[in-house]
Amino acid sequence: MNKNCTRFAPSPTGYLHLGHAASALIAVNWAQDNSADFVLRIEDIDQTRCRPEFEAAIYEDLHWLGLNWQQPVRRQSEHLVAYQGALSELQKQGLLYRCFLTRREVMAEINHAPHGIVDVYTGPNKHLSASQETELLEQEKPFAWRLSLSKAKEVLGDLWHDLEWLETGSGQSGLIKAKPEILGDVILARKDISTSYHLAVTHDDALQNISHIIRGQDLFDSTHIHVLLQVLLGLPTPIYHHHPLITDKEGRRLAKRDGSKSLQELRKSGISAAQVRGMVGL
Repeated sequence: MNKNCTRFAPSPTGYLHLGHAASALIAVNWAQDNSADFVLRIEDIDQTRCRPEFEAAIYEDLHWLGLNWQQPVRRQSEHLVAYQGALSELQKQGLLYRCFLTRREVMAEINHAPHGIVDVYTGPNKHLSASQETELLEQEKPFAWRLSLSKAKEVLGDLWHDLEWLETGSGQSGLIKAKPEILGDVILARKDISTSYHLAVTHDDALQNISHIIRGQDLFDSTHIHVLLQVLLGLPTPIYHHHPLITDKEGRRLAKRDGSKSLQELRKSGISAAQVRGMVGL
């Protein structure tokens, strides 16, 4: 029987703040209470925003908080071939299509959709012909590989209505019915990179035998797509726990872009690791 395992999977696109500390500490506490393993994973597929100094700071901050994790640490940028394999499996099932639209064009199509139906991209009204697609590829037009929910419904048949996961978070708990349509035809890869967050995280959670995913409430909706991908790729569905977000005095979610103090700044100001635990309710 596999041992239970959870993880903390930050992206090195900035310095960790209190919200990150809460997620990491909640996961570690759960692992300790349940004699489970704890894994640190670096989700660095966005090479335009990820920086070595941010990754180094992640290790420094987590050690300062008193955390330990299994070695080696999986860095997603080192495993793009593996994600290409998962992408190819979905392609073989006829579940993907190339989308050549820019973000502005996608938003325009969404805005022109019948009022009140969706506010997400659900695919083109008419797919490109083989000759049209070939012409765009010859022009080296950028594109994204999108997951076709309509094709996924066809492939799964009645199983589509059985998509669900077990949630233990405080906001919702029990068996949750997965509704991938709330996110539409999500991007799973782009022309210049073989994966996206949704595909890489689903692949890695299965590869690393993550039995319990503990993360912030802001990622709750992503679970609808992750459960679908798990079924399409024949992967197990973990138990999920989405915890409340740490907010400021005005009730806003802490985020670096809003000027929230990083753990490094708090440490330099004299705040101790024990005080940080208290600040996040632990």
